[in-house]
Amino acid sequence: MPMTITQKILAAHCGRDEVHPGEIIMADIDLALGNDITAPISIKILREKGIKKVFDRDRVALVPDHFAPNKDIASAQQCKDLREFARDFDITHYFELGEMGVEHALLPEKGLALPGELIIGADSHTCTYGALGAFSMGMGSTDLAGALISGKAWFKVPGAIKFVIDGKLKPWVGGKDLILYIIGKIGVDGALYQSMEFTGETVRALHMSDRLTMCNMAIEAGAKNGIIEPDEITEEYVRERTSRQWKNYSSDADAEYLDEIRINASDVDLQVAFPHLPENSRPVGEARNVAIDQVVIGSCTNGRLEDFQAAARVLKGRKVAPGVRLIMIPATPLIYRQTMEEGLFDIFLSAGAVISPPTCGPCLGGHMGILAEGEVAVATTNRNFVGRMGHPKSEVYLAGAPVAAASAVAGTISSPEDL
Repeated sequence: MPMTITQKILAAHCGRDEVHPGEIIMADIDLALGNDITAPISIKILREKGIKKVFDRDRVALVPDHFAPNKDIASAQQCKDLREFARDFDITHYFELGEMGVEHALLPEKGLALPGELIIGADSHTCTYGALGAFSMGMGSTDLAGALISGKAWFKVPGAIKFVIDGKLKPWVGGKDLILYIIGKIGVDGALYQSMEFTGETVRALHMSDRLTMCNMAIEAGAKNGIIEPDEITEEYVRERTSRQWKNYSSDADAEYLDEIRINASDVDLQVAFPHLPENSRPVGEARNVAIDQVVIGSCTNGRLEDFQAAARVLKGRKVAPGVRLIMIPATPLIYRQTMEEGLFDIFLSAGAVISPPTCGPCLGGHMGILAEGEVAVATTNRNFVGRMGHPKSEVYLAGAPVAAASAVAGTISSPEDL
């Protein structure tokens, strides 16, 4: 039976030659991920059941990134629970402050997510690793607890929608704009429980950073996973980060898809997702004159070196508009160091930005940039739900780094070409 790349990975991990969309399977996992919000719930289950070890201490990753550095006593306790569990269970991949980064930027960077692997995480944006040709998805803390014990998890095999993107991108347009454009076309439930498979000459030309951004936001269209077939760019990325072996899978030419959506990349403008859903995406020109109070450039979606390089090209020699706060959050210690060593911190500080250590803080309304009533932000994060970044009467507009940086300078939502 012809299969998609997603179906092939799932079949391989449950010891079958083929799986069918809609089937419920039990499969072996390659890596289980938890953070300081979700893992403590799983840990409590293991401790209450008297479990003394996880299925494989080398295939568990624990990252205290959401409320770290700790913002209050409750978050300090959650991180302490994570830290003590990692020590007691001798977890290999526990990341303390100084090594900790935003999990979905950190794991690929550390070579912990590879092509052909099956990765679960108690975090919805675990789908990010599809950019490397892995099947990865988020699930709840109870399922994570089961996987920590058994090394297995259950899955409903998804059908697939193929997105074929060809053509040349306009200046400044990148992966964030492509995925916002797609979600704007199909809606936040347009790929419900399906696999979003991205292909085409435009995708094959994208840097890994853009690919990670696209797969990261597959969940914002309701998808089970986002995935891109491994190629030379994938091979180069993972080869630099691991000595482990991996396996590349690709979809059969006659694999069945629920739908095939073709996109001409040259039709895609810089995008902005209006409050309060990612599907409210429009060309940046339709958002002009929206006054803002804050800009956040960071998160698992757009906190990578390439995002800060793009922001620096916009901010160099310019100042943040009076009354606007610009918060820059490199997603990992390595990205922080690379950004600093390239001299980009000087550009950001001269422009009036504040630079944060790695954290998910503002994206989920945790800390490091909470919005007050009536305030408006442009953020490179992935969600703009009501109250996502603070007060229920605040507003978040989603965009890529170039629009975010240009908006910080203009004081209203703007394109770099408006400056």
